[in-house]
Amino acid sequence: MEDGFITDWPVSERFPHYTRANAGEVMGDPVTPLSWSLCWDGAMVLGFRDGWIRGGTHEIEDFDGDHPETVSMFGGYFYINLASCRLQGVRNPAVTVEALDMAFFGDHPDVPDYVAHPDDEKPHLVEKIEANTGWIMTATEWPELLEDKAKAAALRNNRGDLASYSDAELVTRARDIRPLLHHLFEQHCVSGSSSAVGPGILAAVGEAIGDTTIPMKLLAGLGDVDSALPSLALWDMSRSIRASESLTAVFDAGTAGVLDRLAADGGDDATALLDAWAGFIEEFGSRGPNEWDIGFDTWETDPSLALAALDRVRHQSDDESPRSRFDAIAAQREAVTADVRAKVADMEELAGMVEGALVAGNMMAFRERTKTNIIKAEHECRMAMRELGRRHADAGNIDEASHIFMLLETELDGFVADPAPYAGTLRTRASDYAKLWEVEPPFIIQDGNIPPLSQWAKRSESGSDAASAGDNIAGVSGSPGTVRGTARVVLDPGDPRGLEPGDILVAPHTDPAWTPLFMTAGGVVVNVGGQISHAVIVSRELGLPCVVSATDATTRIPDGATIEVDGDTGAVTVIELP
Repeated sequence: MEDGFITDWPVSERFPHYTRANAGEVMGDPVTPLSWSLCWDGAMVLGFRDGWIRGGTHEIEDFDGDHPETVSMFGGYFYINLASCRLQGVRNPAVTVEALDMAFFGDHPDVPDYVAHPDDEKPHLVEKIEANTGWIMTATEWPELLEDKAKAAALRNNRGDLASYSDAELVTRARDIRPLLHHLFEQHCVSGSSSAVGPGILAAVGEAIGDTTIPMKLLAGLGDVDSALPSLALWDMSRSIRASESLTAVFDAGTAGVLDRLAADGGDDATALLDAWAGFIEEFGSRGPNEWDIGFDTWETDPSLALAALDRVRHQSDDESPRSRFDAIAAQREAVTADVRAKVADMEELAGMVEGALVAGNMMAFRERTKTNIIKAEHECRMAMRELGRRHADAGNIDEASHIFMLLETELDGFVADPAPYAGTLRTRASDYAKLWEVEPPFIIQDGNIPPLSQWAKRSESGSDAASAGDNIAGVSGSPGTVRGTARVVLDPGDPRGLEPGDILVAPHTDPAWTPLFMTAGGVVVNVGGQISHAVIVSRELGLPCVVSATDATTRIPDGATIEVDGDTGAVTVIELP
């Protein structure tokens, strides 16, 4: 493993720039071999490719047949192909490379300048691109996503008892989900790429009328964001705990064993909460940290991850309801919308751009729905493979159940036929995989220059100098508003100890597993992300000031420091050290 990992792809000669921006939000940690080879390579990566083609910015000739230049794997880490992604800004008349870079990658200093390639310009694609842009700016509904949602739910509902499946049936079940993952990721790619249109257009409008803050204000409080729904469910459960002395006492004893204590309680309050919890896991159990990787736990496989968030949320007072926050931010959006419309009323072109961009903002909610659909379907691959790993660990064929995720998809049939020869191989791969956690993947790979894995920086050696009182950490505006409070640096959403109501959540990145913590927080700061990142979308729904792309915030901001977050300007100021 001196130079790479078994899942690594070759570097593209045509598109040699890659980035961890946004990729780190999808899969921040090393990717398990089975997750990559079963769910991504040959399924979701193809959906990624087809989504770009469907949007008109790419055609099949742009891609390598074996390794489509959408995403890639280097050193066991997930990367987005920056060079290929930029064709959306080159070929789409409504988007610029600069606007796309800001929306997808944030204001990071290491992003390389765009250099034109002779094959970048393809005028014959413009008609299809403009047709797709017209759809983006007029689509108030996307009924097909509800059909997709039903298909993903059906997978969960039809799971049955996996312990009754044969080994071959478990493998077949996981493989049978791949075509759906291909389709669902095509939908996700379309919605994700389309999500940049609204912010891009509004940024141009803001420049024209002298108010660069309007994109985030006009795209806040959109409603119907699927990734916010688990938080609302946790909020409702937290209110029942807060209103009940017996439930409060159960949780005051700690989250370890809390479900067993509730079951032993037997009272009406405990029974009602357990019923609500069962419904929550049924609907949202696929969510969790690193949920894109089937080798990681979710709320269903490790309920303590969600219980920790519930324990934090129960301390919120009733007047901090996320629904009330949403209503406030939605009211602000309506007021700003009326103001902007008045300013551009006599400017026909700008007025049309504003109306189109407001509709295009729906793509952000659609993006979260397409992701939710994928995660629910992918979770069924996870559960089938976990069962396969469990039974072979119990039989002594592999050292640990988790070693099943060190297999490649092409090895599944051989493993099922004769697992014995794989034990040593999987043991070695698990050891190699564990070492990947010790390295810091390069944030940008430029011109295909990837240093050997043995030369990657060690996490223990990386980091930035801590900020001093008065220092300003520049980020990118994510969600409007200003808040001052205590910084709580949280690196794991399953371990939010110390995060109290009103604290500022400082995180490396966020995904839906982090969303419940937003309800406790008074504001959000993340190391990476752009205008369509998860942290931004959810912060806008919950009315939290948010700053993204605040480079090294988790290492520069001391835990417990008093900081001020200006979501309008992107400034994070350290007021007082702890």
